[in-house]
Amino acid sequence: MSTNPYLQGHFAPVSEEVTATELPVDGELPEALCGRYLRNGPNPLTAPEPSTYHWFTGDGMVHGLRLRDGRAAWYRNRWVRSAAVARTLGEEWPRGPVHADMDFAPNTNVIGHGGRTFALVEAGARPYELTDELETIGPSDFGGTLSGGYTAHPKRDPRTGELIAVSYFFGWGDDVEVTIVGTDGRVRSARRVTMGGPVSVHDCAITERYVVLLDLPVTFSMDAVAAGANFPYRWQEGYHARVGLLPREGDSTDVVWHDVEPCYVFHPMNAYDEPGGDGVVLQVVRHPSMFRTQLLGPAEGTPSLERWHLDGHGGPVKEERLDDRGQEFPRVDERVVGLPHRYGYAVGVARADDIVGTEAVVVRHDLERGASEVRSFGSDASVGEAVFVPRGEGSGEAEGWVMALVYDAAMDTSSLHVLNGEDFLGEAQAVVRLPQRVPAGFHGNWVPDQA
Repeated sequence: MSTNPYLQGHFAPVSEEVTATELPVDGELPEALCGRYLRNGPNPLTAPEPSTYHWFTGDGMVHGLRLRDGRAAWYRNRWVRSAAVARTLGEEWPRGPVHADMDFAPNTNVIGHGGRTFALVEAGARPYELTDELETIGPSDFGGTLSGGYTAHPKRDPRTGELIAVSYFFGWGDDVEVTIVGTDGRVRSARRVTMGGPVSVHDCAITERYVVLLDLPVTFSMDAVAAGANFPYRWQEGYHARVGLLPREGDSTDVVWHDVEPCYVFHPMNAYDEPGGDGVVLQVVRHPSMFRTQLLGPAEGTPSLERWHLDGHGGPVKEERLDDRGQEFPRVDERVVGLPHRYGYAVGVARADDIVGTEAVVVRHDLERGASEVRSFGSDASVGEAVFVPRGEGSGEAEGWVMALVYDAAMDTSSLHVLNGEDFLGEAQAVVRLPQRVPAGFHGNWVPDQA
């Protein structure tokens, strides 16, 4: 009998959509937290074939928690209604502009932008717009301005509020598309950049001057397609790994490329222009390889946190290991994206295929001091991506709250932990008890009421 780790334990899908109100809270929720905590992840609606199921291909399910006035007002989880999901549920598909017939229930990220909510995925499919209560409106092309698919990881410029994205699609050959979406939710700039091959670009980084492009050895594979792979991207031996600096408003041919040792990066932590120089500092979680021998999910060695120095003139990248501990899902305070910063957060992992390993931890890196704090949630738990919410517009990087979903395996339940950023290792300020388990998934965000 074939087994698949991404269909078992804390990865296993849930089978019901739940709406619950006035959730129980241990401790006190800060009254300043008025908005929604949202999280997206794969949750197959029908049982897939375990021997071939890839974690990245499950139908997207968005989980949401509404906080206001010191209360947890509601929890909801909803499948994104792609045509296939709607049909299986016996519902009418809301319809909308799909790209290249690639209709898919986005399963990777969920953001708020311009007062709207979008579930996101990559590789050629378009976002789906959702209501505030997570019901599906339909696929979106940003008001007719998005010509192709989109990314799962746009970066929001904290100065302008614009979304900067690098999107890929096998039908574009070796090109990726760099777009800028204004605060009005419309694409104002689109550029095609030629990479070294048909790459999978999960994420990017930005600085005040540049968009940072990751041209790394995971590429579209016709052999994988012929073999019936659900996710047809594979490690390519001998690929010329490099990092590019594309001027934010420059021509697509103005990229300055820098060679890097072969590896794969799902997620940069952050990047910023070297103070007083031409270079860029880029912090990444580096995987030694990806989809080389393990083809159902990210399981090719232990990922570690590194700092890369790019000189801005095409010289070799100086790679500096910051932390040997396995970790993923790096985040920073969204107000410092693309800017020099002090703190970064990551989820500890013991193996690349085990989101938490033997102990569920969130690591807070103090990058100025070269130190870290490790917040443990116990050995019978798993923890998701940590999201920092500032106390106020002018507060410091540690002045606010750190939110993370925690799964208790013994009780088979999930909860949202709200930690005081100024007492990161202390007792949680509040723990919101959810009415059902939230499976291990990918990304989410805090969406304040005014966003």
